[in-house]
Amino acid sequence: MNNSQLRKIDGDFFGKIVESGALNLKANLQTVNDLNVFPIPDGDTGDNMYMTISGGVRSLKNAKTNSVSEKAKALADGMLLSARGNSGVILSQFFAGMADGLQSYDEVTVKELGDAFKCGVCKAYKAVAKPVEGTMLTVVREATDFACLKCSDNSTIGGFFDDYVAEMRASLDRTPTLLEVLREAGVTDSGGAGLVYIAEGMKAAVEGKEVVTGEEFSQNKADIDFSRFNENSKMEFGYCTEILLQLTRAKTNIEEFDLNALIDFLESIGDSVVAFLTGSVVKLHVHTLTPDKVLTYCLNYGEFLTLKVENMTLQHNGIEVKEEKRKPLKRAKIRLVTVATGKGLIDAFKELGADDVIDGGQGKNPSIERFIESFDYLNADTVFVLPNNGNILLAAKQAASIYDKSHIEVIETKNLGQAYSVLSMLDYKDGDVSKIAKQMREDMQSVVTGMVTSSIRDANIDGVQIENGDFIGFCDKTMLSAGKDKVEVTLDLAQKLNANEKAFIIACFGGNITDKEKSDISSILTKTYQSAEYYSFDGGQEVYDVILIME
Repeated sequence: MNNSQLRKIDGDFFGKIVESGALNLKANLQTVNDLNVFPIPDGDTGDNMYMTISGGVRSLKNAKTNSVSEKAKALADGMLLSARGNSGVILSQFFAGMADGLQSYDEVTVKELGDAFKCGVCKAYKAVAKPVEGTMLTVVREATDFACLKCSDNSTIGGFFDDYVAEMRASLDRTPTLLEVLREAGVTDSGGAGLVYIAEGMKAAVEGKEVVTGEEFSQNKADIDFSRFNENSKMEFGYCTEILLQLTRAKTNIEEFDLNALIDFLESIGDSVVAFLTGSVVKLHVHTLTPDKVLTYCLNYGEFLTLKVENMTLQHNGIEVKEEKRKPLKRAKIRLVTVATGKGLIDAFKELGADDVIDGGQGKNPSIERFIESFDYLNADTVFVLPNNGNILLAAKQAASIYDKSHIEVIETKNLGQAYSVLSMLDYKDGDVSKIAKQMREDMQSVVTGMVTSSIRDANIDGVQIENGDFIGFCDKTMLSAGKDKVEVTLDLAQKLNANEKAFIIACFGGNITDKEKSDISSILTKTYQSAEYYSFDGGQEVYDVILIME
């Protein structure tokens, strides 16, 4: 049914258009992923945005209400924990700002919806320490400003999205004129493209058109195998219990609500506890054998917006539920979590002193919820975080900002080499957190990290001509080498990173490099740079064939 002429929308319709936007992004994931500035097989912007918004949609669909305000709040809460990657965090903050702007509305006019979009833009910009124009921030801001400028009390939802989508497309096309790196790579901004697909999906729903992806959002994507628990079974794993609790003034003094008392109670009857307060809504997760006690406790303070209790023995969403159940470590003064992918790298970081290693990295960004789970497990007065990727940094900082059981200190490592350097010189003896953090930041400056992988398209970046299928070598965001031979590119990269001036050269080999290539690289580097101490190991990482760490 075409609803383009509507001048007001309710919660159900709001949910419908957001879900359609998410499905349209899903249908165009690969296109968004391929809009990668560097032509390497790690484009994940589309995946990050989709996993973020899909988490929100699942939460939204569980909100049994027709209030725009409550639907928007459920969407924002679900997106917060699911957010990953810079694009996902920015997207989650846009919808969080929108939810702020929709507070107390059961229905909204088109103009009121546009004002909420403005709140979303404002919050998205605030999420980034140094906003850069020519990115998804620009795209969402310009589209919102344009559509709202044309808005009046008599505007229709169809007219609003016509203007919004048209300007969003135009703004996306302009991104290369604002960012040289996009212009040089010959692509538009990937996050902005993701926004366009979301907006186009929302517009389709307004017009009564269906987005077909072969996937729908539902609480259960597969039938539960009830045979896994019968009359002869004994409860072993307990119940995964998740609640969105609206605190109510009829039951408690909201301003004096003690979140720590709730956390203490949950920890007394279960584990894997996550709980935080946003406004007057509590989000909690716990694994427990007695979910009834959780419900009874919570009803003393408010009412449920959403409630999910699952037998963890049963099959859910097509996989056996074996959620990680890690009991918190004994309380300590200082612990550290870092991020890496590949068994060899993970093992190496643990050997160097990391207390926890989150499996993730380029193309595999961990969510805010995953960081919070690690903070709970580490159970320390201070937890240091090494994200090791610029696209993970924002999620780590957002997780730190909402976590209140420990002081979280994010050290802004942007690559694995920086983390390796920090860990290799790790020293907590001083006990002064600020001094330790200062030393970590100094230690990470002494290392350079080069990476070798294969190109997925033709490009000319930083004056380096690249053909599809070439091996390429780069450091941070600077392209340095390209060629047909992996070994030659690695050696050329080492030379351009001034390996002759380094005291240490470490080669971390990925999962797609042959033993002969490893031997050739090690042999030549050892002979060429005899004044440097050389060391190599198998990291097992997927994207990068070689990571060179030099100090």
